[in-house]
Amino acid sequence: MNRRGEFDAIVVGAGAVGGAIALALARDGFDVALIEAHEPKPWRAEDDVDLRVVALAPDARNLLDNLGVWPSILAARAGPYRRMHVWDALAPGALTFDAADRGEAALGWIVENKLIQHALWQALLPLPAGERAGVRGGQASTISPNAVRMFCPAEIGEIENGTDAVVATLADGTRLRAKLLIAAEGAQSPVRMKLGIAFEGRDYGQRAVVAHVATERPHENTAWQRFQPGGPLAFLPLADGRCSVVWSLPDAEAARILALDDDAFRSELGCAFDFRLGAITATTARAAFPLRMRLAENFVSGRCVLAGDAAHLVHPLAGQGMNLGFRDVACLHYALRLARASNGDIGAGHVLRRYERERRSENALAATGLDMLGRVFGANNAPVATLRG
Repeated sequence: MNRRGEFDAIVVGAGAVGGAIALALARDGFDVALIEAHEPKPWRAEDDVDLRVVALAPDARNLLDNLGVWPSILAARAGPYRRMHVWDALAPGALTFDAADRGEAALGWIVENKLIQHALWQALLPLPAGERAGVRGGQASTISPNAVRMFCPAEIGEIENGTDAVVATLADGTRLRAKLLIAAEGAQSPVRMKLGIAFEGRDYGQRAVVAHVATERPHENTAWQRFQPGGPLAFLPLADGRCSVVWSLPDAEAARILALDDDAFRSELGCAFDFRLGAITATTARAAFPLRMRLAENFVSGRCVLAGDAAHLVHPLAGQGMNLGFRDVACLHYALRLARASNGDIGAGHVLRRYERERRSENALAATGLDMLGRVFGANNAPVATLRG
């Protein structure tokens, strides 16, 4: 970057996807500006496991390992699952997957979203630690060892999407110029809205009720999922021996479940899970979030590109949301590296369209496939239950 605020890339959003793409590009020598509205809350080992967890697939784990942050995540708190068992409440069909059958140590890892974001943020921060407090007021006083200039807290006021460069003007008047801008600020992406890109899909009329519970029997490092007429119920194995519950329910039923006292909740949850791990012996507080499917009409507009939840939302029944976002990161990173290796313009249309073609296709397939799966397994009638069984 030169003194006029010129970069190779501007990344907006320092969540898991934004942090990963910023770190990946910086480690390859790209000059990166990272804009984040709020500094992430720190992850602390003494805190209870955060209610928002993700099931990382092996390719997502490999990405984090290549970025140098996986060892710290694994050492902090990550629970591998070696088996997955799926069954239907209305039919005899069941499926079991085992990592041993594939010659692998694990099918995936259950990790707190907050921990992943924290590990990436720490890797991006300036060093030494005493300098970190200087990153304030929309102006970065230091640059991280990975050549990322941090602007936090900061928000984009205007975007000039030019033919040769994109210029982002921050709310405080700071102007940043780059070859491309990557929007990864989540489902409510202000950049996507400023670009006028439609974000369409449907609301499921459901909420996912989440909690961490202790069970009478050990979880066996197995991810359990039971399909019910109201929606799927998942028990995901945590590193501390408990299970993270993700219970998809119609809005009214979710509200009723949230209002139960702990004893009633444990009883109803045990029944819904068919007491597969015995009685539910303890529970944390519960929370819920709405379930939606969304897909951006385009992933690219001029020199601006969408990634992660800014581009797509899927039903959580297969735990693919963050994995799809990390695949966006891997695909975009590869496309930009390839363009630079050939001395090309990393923000050129043909470079970004290559990313868009691959990722929008896979994300559209994932969104519609998971939507169809949810409809089939949510049907409450005998013929459909028999067929899916």
